[in-house]
Amino acid sequence: MKILERRVYRGPSQYAHFPVMRLTVELGPLEAWPSGRIDGFNGRLLAALPTLDQHTCSYGEPGGFVRRLTEDDGTWLGHVLEHVTIEVQQLAGAQVTFGKTRSVGDTPGQYHVVFEYEEERVGEAAADLGMRLLQSLLPAELRDAAAAPAADEPAFDFQAELEELITLAQRRQLGPSTGSLVRAAEARGIPWLRLNDHSLVQFGHGKYQKRIQATVTSETRQIAVEIAGDKEETNRILGDLGLPVPQQRLARSAEEAVRAARRLGYPVVVKPLDANHGRGVSINLETNDQVRVAFDKAREHARTIVVETYLPGFDHRMLVVDGRLIAVAKRVPGHVVGDGVHTVAELVELVNADPRRGIGHEKVLTRLEFDHQAERLMEQRGVTAATVLPAGDVLFLRSTGNLSTGGTAIDLTDVVHPDNQEMAVRAAQAIGLDVAGIDFITVDISRSYREVGGGICEVNAAPGFRMHLAPTEGKPRDVAGPVIDSLFPPGTPARIPIAAVTGTNGKTTTSRMLAHIHKMDGRKVGLATTDGVYVDGERTVVGDMTGPRAAQMVLRDPQVDLAVLETARGGLLRAGMGYRSCDVGAVLNVSADHLGLKGVDTLEQLALIKRIVVEVATECAVLNADDALSLAMADHTEASRIAYVTMNPRHDLVRQHIAAGGLAAVLEEQIRGQMITLYDRGTHLPLVWTHLIPATLEGRALHNVQNAMFAAVMAYAMGVKIENIRQGLRTFDSTFFQAPGRLNVYDKLPFKVILDYGHNPAAVAAMADLVRRLDVAGRRIGVLSAPGDRRDEDIRDIARSAAAAFDHLILRRDEDPRGRAPDEVPQLLARTLLDDGVAAERVQVIVDEQQSIEAALAMARPGDLVVIFGDNITRSWKQIIYFKGGPPAEGGAASPAASPAASPPTGAPPGLGDVAEPSLDGMTLIADERGVRLARQTDD
Repeated sequence: MKILERRVYRGPSQYAHFPVMRLTVELGPLEAWPSGRIDGFNGRLLAALPTLDQHTCSYGEPGGFVRRLTEDDGTWLGHVLEHVTIEVQQLAGAQVTFGKTRSVGDTPGQYHVVFEYEEERVGEAAADLGMRLLQSLLPAELRDAAAAPAADEPAFDFQAELEELITLAQRRQLGPSTGSLVRAAEARGIPWLRLNDHSLVQFGHGKYQKRIQATVTSETRQIAVEIAGDKEETNRILGDLGLPVPQQRLARSAEEAVRAARRLGYPVVVKPLDANHGRGVSINLETNDQVRVAFDKAREHARTIVVETYLPGFDHRMLVVDGRLIAVAKRVPGHVVGDGVHTVAELVELVNADPRRGIGHEKVLTRLEFDHQAERLMEQRGVTAATVLPAGDVLFLRSTGNLSTGGTAIDLTDVVHPDNQEMAVRAAQAIGLDVAGIDFITVDISRSYREVGGGICEVNAAPGFRMHLAPTEGKPRDVAGPVIDSLFPPGTPARIPIAAVTGTNGKTTTSRMLAHIHKMDGRKVGLATTDGVYVDGERTVVGDMTGPRAAQMVLRDPQVDLAVLETARGGLLRAGMGYRSCDVGAVLNVSADHLGLKGVDTLEQLALIKRIVVEVATECAVLNADDALSLAMADHTEASRIAYVTMNPRHDLVRQHIAAGGLAAVLEEQIRGQMITLYDRGTHLPLVWTHLIPATLEGRALHNVQNAMFAAVMAYAMGVKIENIRQGLRTFDSTFFQAPGRLNVYDKLPFKVILDYGHNPAAVAAMADLVRRLDVAGRRIGVLSAPGDRRDEDIRDIARSAAAAFDHLILRRDEDPRGRAPDEVPQLLARTLLDDGVAAERVQVIVDEQQSIEAALAMARPGDLVVIFGDNITRSWKQIIYFKGGPPAEGGAASPAASPAASPPTGAPPGLGDVAEPSLDGMTLIADERGVRLARQTDD
């Protein structure tokens, strides 16, 4: 049993619309050993993880998974690994429940194990630990030898490794305070992005974004944080306003601290000037020696030490948010209560056995520990760890009530005296904090400090929320909600509009058209597309930016007020989407491309991947009514509206949709030509003549007509006015600088050249259709290739798509052969053309891209059309515009001997050029002054 592959989906994917991981697991011999057939396995598993009995599995009720384990032969170990991984994450504090396990196609013994995760590295570690646990529970004869520990390694200790995982989770997962803010944002529909490995989180997108670091917000003033971190300065500011505070002195040596304590009068408190979480704090000190010891402990956390008067009473944390007191908790220091039977050490173990207690912030309470402070307090009481306390006797093991050191919390929000409430709000305002934790000591919070005394000992920036979210006693308080409401008051936008575009062909052009329309409408558009990320028309990142990382770049940019995100198959399969939802999602088409790769073998499977975009659309799903697979996606979206795009004005379903008041873009034939028309709620909205859209080459490039229709209806669904859509389309052209590699026309030569990135059958067919529609006085010359990782049948279809449209075809390969032999792709293209009856003199093979382009340009004459299906688009465009004319470069296509890069199919009859090699599959290589091409052998 082993993990073959890991895949992390950080956003919506084919498995779920939230983050999940997928393990491809091979069971090997264990395929024949489901859980019920392995002697004692189920018992050992449940002993190690007894909480598995709460998993519902397919039965939908607690105990469902145990039933699956034990009924009949049980369940397969891939399924068991799914549940173990989920449970281990839960024990580490993650709130995850989702999982599914499915077999991998027809491969026996292989399974996709899918499970939800909160923090990526914790999820991966949980899967690894789950795998090791299962291996340890198997009988020796079924155990994977590779998984057994080496002779010098310690034996597997699940509990010890689980604690290590919990410690990892403490470092990696969002803490309780940050996590509560994230959940409050999600409840309000506010998107969020984690910006680092700690607690820096962005709420909202683009120009509306706000940030938090733990409970410090983007609205928290730096100067306020600095003041709150300086306990002396805080004490002075509050005292100057007449708020109750203890007297203080600063000390930089133990003896100076003793002198300060004497001046203030015992008992005193000694604490670091700028530490937190109660670190280094010692209270109720009554002797010089105690002060000296406490000084040394405080110096471990700060260079300067505060000595202040001790205030009797209980420690209360008062949380103030945006000028309002939100919650109050009495914090009780960590303690044990004697029972007359158990020792102090045993009582600590009993307290720590409480399932609410864990390591650090793993759970709502933290375990008690024996350390210097506990030993000092026990020494003061005259007890040791071996002492048996009388029944009811309380022994405090901590001086302060911080939950992080084992304290407990009692909610007292509803009983706070109004004077104390006003005092807390004034203190937060005096320091200048939008979120503040006021530490107030008093004997009774329900009585005014003016009556019973008390004082503010600290004001905390970034106060923890755990004590309010899950108090040991009393009512839990929603303290995160008011923070989010202060950042995003009701009615304030948090999201920027997002348009997502997917499909086999046309994604890039449609995305660029849509971005252009929005830019003309006055928006600062963030565009992620195949050649980079653009912000307000300027490229900020170069590269293929159609995956989740690029989407997050756009959504994190504070300038952007609208996002257009090209969303490709590769990113969806690799990592899911980079955002949870979009306003408008469009699927342009689904046709053969990339089939046979990454588990996608059929058009139907490809459609399932592309469907994710419309599954997460909220306002409008835009679908191609002329594409059956796209049309079927209408049943899988929860968007408020569905819009159809059709180039068939007699499309029956679209006509019914329009009659029902639906939104649609229709290509209509009129006397003056073809008109793109929108229909919405019964209104007929003529938009633009297709021949007036530059990118359509006077309406002849029907694929760009369709792209324009999609861009138009998406812009309309996003609120752009008709006249602005019309202006956007009429000012968008397909120049290299506006849409590189997308129908780029160069007409500065005696002949016309078109450069296009088409690389699948449908794209090549669309270009071939355009070539047939264009008025060409001379020959139509094409430079054609296909990606090497496509199936043979797809490469053949590419050749067939181009065959009838061109008078002459030069066949090449891409720079990256993607696993094929250097000349395998052009050979396959040529073989297909010849087998289909294309005349041999119309087919030429020049393997190298630059040499093939040079040959095509050199053979072109005035009035000809050259269409180049490019791979390296920028280099190809430069080669076109800098072409000076004349014959091909020396060796460019003459023979393989003259140019190793131009590696043609083997086989040429004697007497034709310098090449004579054995024939290949009934074909002969011809090399002459025009280049290299394949021809059929004859008997002559």
